[in-house]
Amino acid sequence: MDEHPFDRHADRIQAAIASDATARSALIASWRRSCNLHRLDPAYRKSPKRLSDAQLNEARQRIEPLVVAAKSSLDRLYLAVGGAGCCVLLADRDGVPVERRGAIADDDTFREWGLWTGAIWSEDSEGTNGIGTCLVEQRALTIHRDQHFLTRNTDLSCTTAPIYDHEGNLAAALDVSSCRADLTEGFVNLISMAVIDAAHRIEMDNFRMAFPKARILLAPVAEKSSRALVAVDADDLVIGATRAARLALGITPGCLKKPLPVSSLFGSTIEAENFADAERGVLQRALARADGNVSAAAQSLGVSRATLHRKLKRLGIERPH
Repeated sequence: MDEHPFDRHADRIQAAIASDATARSALIASWRRSCNLHRLDPAYRKSPKRLSDAQLNEARQRIEPLVVAAKSSLDRLYLAVGGAGCCVLLADRDGVPVERRGAIADDDTFREWGLWTGAIWSEDSEGTNGIGTCLVEQRALTIHRDQHFLTRNTDLSCTTAPIYDHEGNLAAALDVSSCRADLTEGFVNLISMAVIDAAHRIEMDNFRMAFPKARILLAPVAEKSSRALVAVDADDLVIGATRAARLALGITPGCLKKPLPVSSLFGSTIEAENFADAERGVLQRALARADGNVSAAAQSLGVSRATLHRKLKRLGIERPH
């Protein structure tokens, strides 16, 4: 009698775990965690566990600002991959999708597979999978078909990237999943790039929303990362930084608990440029509100007319005619 596919997959995983390849393979290391740490059986057949509606609402509320910041990126990502039979999931840091995009025609299939809001895709619940393993390893990855730990998930292809909040903490995972058998390696690679780009956009949009009144500066880091953003208040003190900026500039949580001049991160030259730009903007707006009347502009700024004239001359600002 032929061996059942569930048994063949389980035997393959057990053989890999028993080998010495664990140290060289992140995938096999995840299989080992699934088996030895989480005590999961690769032949386990029941569908993923689900939160109750009340629990799902609570989970969603915990990351509501991030969900709001993510909406436009989720929509764009779905437009890019939805036509290929993929769904888009935004999961919280516990591996529970709280937001989803998918075609109505595919809803029944994806719901059956557990690719739905409220399902629990943590690694300790589902073994090696895109969402759960991404959150454990905190890196973008693809778990393609038989790379999944549980045999019942081996028809899935899942590409996932981590998302960090405005304080640099792991907050969520962005996932594109498909149960189509004809996904080519090239298309999976394109999905991976799209997921990573969307995750980065969500991080930046969420950061800007978290500091609505701050100036957002791009940190001058070596790799020119557009994600290395710093939030600066009216006094040119740093009040926030993205994870990319924290890693590049050595910003620790303790650094932000006390006044941190932007010059200590960017250098005095950049601080002078930023300060001059900020001052120029304040003066120009005051003149515009006063219809070019220097006396009225000076009064609104709380300085003398002579002081304002000196500032205008120093900054090369001409009075509007």
